[in-house]
Amino acid sequence: MPPKDHPPVILFGYDSIGREIYCDTSLIIEALEHFFPAAQGWGTVYPKFDGVDEWTYRGLVRGFASFWTDKPLFRATTGLIPSSVWASGFGTDRAQLIGHALSPSKLASKIPQNLSTLDLHLSLLEQTFTAGIWVIPTKTPSLADVSLYYQLRWGIDIAAGRGIHNLSGGGTQDTENDVVGEVFNQRRYPGLWRWFHAFESHIASLHNVETSIPESNTRWKDALRRTPLLSEEKMLVPAAVEHGSLDAHCGLVPGVSVSIAPDDTGRDNPTVGTLVRIGVEEVVVRPKGEAEVDVRVHFPRLGFVVKVAEGSKL
Repeated sequence: MPPKDHPPVILFGYDSIGREIYCDTSLIIEALEHFFPAAQGWGTVYPKFDGVDEWTYRGLVRGFASFWTDKPLFRATTGLIPSSVWASGFGTDRAQLIGHALSPSKLASKIPQNLSTLDLHLSLLEQTFTAGIWVIPTKTPSLADVSLYYQLRWGIDIAAGRGIHNLSGGGTQDTENDVVGEVFNQRRYPGLWRWFHAFESHIASLHNVETSIPESNTRWKDALRRTPLLSEEKMLVPAAVEHGSLDAHCGLVPGVSVSIAPDDTGRDNPTVGTLVRIGVEEVVVRPKGEAEVDVRVHFPRLGFVVKVAEGSKL
């Protein structure tokens, strides 16, 4: 287990714990909870309930984050991106990732429908806040609150045009148009409104432990090279007992070359590498090609497709 003086490094949606790189928020959360447990003084997104010792909602909350906020809700908020962004180099890049050309004017025409879809999500969510402050009745915010908040905060900001200059690489200018306010306001959804601002107040009260490393500082690479890889028994996050025969039927055994890609967008841009370990929730590979630092990349199996690469054999 990584010691406390080797905290995780988070880079652009990847979380590095030593030379183990974790991909996708769903797996990053579980890795952080496992390697930096609350029992050792670290924070947690699975806080205690009043009068309940076990976190019985963990599976439900993970499903809420993965199957609701990260998929249909995210599609609704993404549909509010201003057309000027799609007309920039960002739009070209996303078209390559998605696999087909994107029409800025057509996407702009869909914004009212996406705003209506967001209103539907908010209507369903409002019923959650008729009693308690948080999504799940915990003492402090949980993963459910984190996942919901960042989708709404991002949707509000991106629809307004905040940060689109940076998102588009300078291809368009920031604006300040209150698009989401038409459906998300205190009068229409008072429970959600109260929760949203309570969450922001909670986050503002936390101590900021973030450390930024200048791009010119490359000493972290030397530190990584000296960091040992995880042992075989500690490589996977705790989950159900492995069922090796299921994967073996698909040819997914250590040493074979595999490709891993999201099951939605980005399917034509897989990561290819040598399979090191595979479990119920997680697959670990050594990426193909030479690198400055020898690393292993961990992907969740939920939301990703892993298969034997064409022509691969042990």
